[in-house]
Amino acid sequence: MDISHIITDLNDAQRAAVTSEMGCKLILAGAGSGKTRVLIHRIAWLIEVENVSPWHILSVTFTNKAAKEMRGRAQDLLKQSLGGMWMGTFHGLAHRLLRAHAKEAGLPQNFQILDSDDQLRMIKRINKEFKLDDKKWPPRQTMSFINKQKDEGRRSQHIDHHNDLYLKQMVTLYQEYEQACQRGGLVDFGELLLRSHELWRDNADILEHYQARFQHILVDEFQDTNTIQYAWLRLLAGQSGHLFVVGDDDQSIYGWRGAKIENIRHFNTNFKNIELIKLEQNYRSTGSILTAANAVISNNPSRLGKNLWTAGDKGDPIQLYEAYNEVDEARFVADKIKNWVKADNLHASAAILYRSNAQSRLMEEALILMNIPYRVYGGLRFFERAEIKDALAYLRLVSNQYDDAAFERAVNQPPRGIGAKTLEQVRAQARANNQSLWQAATDIITAQQLPPRAGNALKGFIQLIRGIREKYAEEALSEKMKACINQSQLKLYFKKSRDGKGQDRIENLDELITATEQFNFIPITDEENAGLTELDNFLSHAALEAGDTQADPNADCVQLMTLHSAKGLEFPLVFLVGVEEGLFPHSMSADDPERLEEERRLCYVGITRAMQQLMISHAQSRRFRGQQNYPKASRFLKEIPADCIQNVRHRAKVKQTYQPSVAASTNTQESPSTGFKLGTKVLHPKFGQGVVLAAEGSGKRARIQVNFNDSGVKWLISTYANLEQI
Repeated sequence: MDISHIITDLNDAQRAAVTSEMGCKLILAGAGSGKTRVLIHRIAWLIEVENVSPWHILSVTFTNKAAKEMRGRAQDLLKQSLGGMWMGTFHGLAHRLLRAHAKEAGLPQNFQILDSDDQLRMIKRINKEFKLDDKKWPPRQTMSFINKQKDEGRRSQHIDHHNDLYLKQMVTLYQEYEQACQRGGLVDFGELLLRSHELWRDNADILEHYQARFQHILVDEFQDTNTIQYAWLRLLAGQSGHLFVVGDDDQSIYGWRGAKIENIRHFNTNFKNIELIKLEQNYRSTGSILTAANAVISNNPSRLGKNLWTAGDKGDPIQLYEAYNEVDEARFVADKIKNWVKADNLHASAAILYRSNAQSRLMEEALILMNIPYRVYGGLRFFERAEIKDALAYLRLVSNQYDDAAFERAVNQPPRGIGAKTLEQVRAQARANNQSLWQAATDIITAQQLPPRAGNALKGFIQLIRGIREKYAEEALSEKMKACINQSQLKLYFKKSRDGKGQDRIENLDELITATEQFNFIPITDEENAGLTELDNFLSHAALEAGDTQADPNADCVQLMTLHSAKGLEFPLVFLVGVEEGLFPHSMSADDPERLEEERRLCYVGITRAMQQLMISHAQSRRFRGQQNYPKASRFLKEIPADCIQNVRHRAKVKQTYQPSVAASTNTQESPSTGFKLGTKVLHPKFGQGVVLAAEGSGKRARIQVNFNDSGVKWLISTYANLEQI
C-alpha cells in the first residue's frame, strides 16, 4: 500500500502522531506547528491504513469554518467522500444528536433553537411576569447566569442558594426560564450540550449505540473545552474509545468565558495509558520571535512544557519602542506601516494587537490621518460600539434637542421607567402634530397627559438634558461629555452588568472622554461651516469616522484586533501595543496568580502571531480611561532575552493625531515649534520642575505638555509658558 501521500510531507513528530497506535493520545501542538495538518492526516491514516470506516469517526472542532475546511482537505487527500463521518462543532454535533433522539431527550421533533437575542427577549418577558425591575435584575445578567450554569452542567434544582436572596432569585428565574423553554419546545445553545449529555447519561442503550459507532474521536483546540464539553467527550469515549485530542495549554486564553485549562492538564488522570506527543517545530515565525515566546511562557509554572524551534532563519530582532505617550505610540505604528507598504508589502500583511478594545481609537485616528485603510477585526470601530453611541446620543441631544434618532436611543438607556406605552404616545403625538419627539414629550408633560409615575420619568429625562445644556454651555467639550456619561448613569448601568462585557464598556466610555479631551478643534470660518462649534465639530467627526472609511473585509487593509481575537491568525508584521503594567497584564489580573498565568499565555499568543517582524511598544505616559497614567513597562518585556530586543527611536515629532477630518489635509504635517525636545527637563516659575511629555501645533497655537513634579501634568501655551531648560 502506497501511503506516501499521507506521511511524506510530515516532520518526525507529526508523523509519530499521525501513525501512532490505537488508544488515547494527547498531541501537545505549539503555535504554528501544523496541528490541523496532523488532524487531517490522522483521519486519512485511520481510513486507509487502519481500515476504519468514516462511519466510525467523529471529529470535533470549534468553528463551522474550521470543520468545513478540514472535511474538504481530508476528502482531497483521500480522493473520496466522507459523508458518513460526523465532523463539526460541539453545538452542531449535539444538535444533530438531539434531532435523531428528540423524543428520548424530552423534546418535540420540531424543537427550535434560541439565539442570544431570542433568549434575552424571553428573559425580559419573565421579568415582566414577575414584576421585576430590569434595572435591579438586568435580563443580560440573568442570561449570563443561566448560560454559565449550563456550561457547568447544572440545572436549577442542582443549585443550593444557601438562602442568599440574590442567588435565590436567580435560581427562581432560571427555573422559570427552563419551564418556559420546555413549554415552547425551545433550546438555547447551552441547552444543546447539556441536554445531549443528559440523553446519553440517562439512556444506556443510546449511549452504547454511539460508543460502538464512534470508536475514534478526534478533538481540535482541546484546551478551550469547558466543563460540559469535557463531560460530553468523557461519556462518549467511555473506557475503550480511542480519543485523539490536539491542543496547547500555552494557548488557553478563554478562562473568562468558561474554558477549563484543567481539562488538558488532567487528561492523563481521566484516561488510561495516555501517549503524549509534542509538536514543537514551528513553521510560522523566525528564531528571534520563538526565542522570545519561549522565554516569556517559561515563567508560567503550571504548564506541560514544550519548546518551539524553527529550521528557518533567526530573523530580525524584536523592535521595542518606548513612546512618550499614547499619541506618539500611534504615530510610530502608523509611520512603520507606511514604510512597510512602501517596501511593496500589502496593508493586510500587518496587524495591530492590543489588550483592550478602547486602545483602538488612537490607532484608528493615526491610520486615518495617513490614509491607511484598516479594519477592526472581530469587532466594531470605536464610534460604532453600542455604549459609545449611547453616550453620544446624549451629547447630540445637548447639541440639538430635535434630533429624533438621539432621543429614541437615549430616552430609556439606561432604563429609567419610561415604558413602551409612554413612548408610543410620544411618537403618536409627534406624528399627529408633525413635531419632534422632544417637542411632543414636553407638550405631553405640560398637558399632564400621562399617569404621575410615567410623567415624572419622562420629565426627569427632559430635565436631565436641559440641565446639562444650560449648566455646561460654557464648559469645555470634555466636561459636557463627562456630564452626559455621569448624569445619565451609563457607567453605573454597565457596572452592574454581569455578561462579562461591563468593564470593557466602562473603559470605552472613559476612552470617549479622553477622545473629547484630545480633540484638536480648529474653528472653521468659511461660509459653508460658519458658526460650527467645537461640540458640533466633534459630533460631525464622530459620525464621519463611523462611516465609509472602514475598509471592506476583503480589501487590502491593516488589521486591528484584540489579542483574544488574534488567536489562530498570523501576519508577517505584528505590532503589540500598550505593553504596560495595568494594561497588559491587566490590572484586574496582576495580583491573581492564575489570571496572571492566563495573561502571560495571552502574551505568548500575541508574540507567536508574528511571522517575520514583531514590534512592541509601551508609553511613558498614557491618557487612558479618562485618567493620566505613568505606567511601568510590562513585566513580560523583562522576560524577553536582551539579545532578542532592539530598542528603536522614532524620528517623527509628536503631535496630536485626533483632529477634525476637515482639517487633516492641511495641518497634519506641521511640526511643533515649542523650542523644547520631548524628555527635556524644564523649570516653570509657578509649577516648578518638570519633564516635557508632548508638543503639538505651531506658531501661536503651539502647545506643550509638561509633567511637573509637584503639580502633575499641565498643557501650556508655548508662547506664554515661561519655561526654562535645566
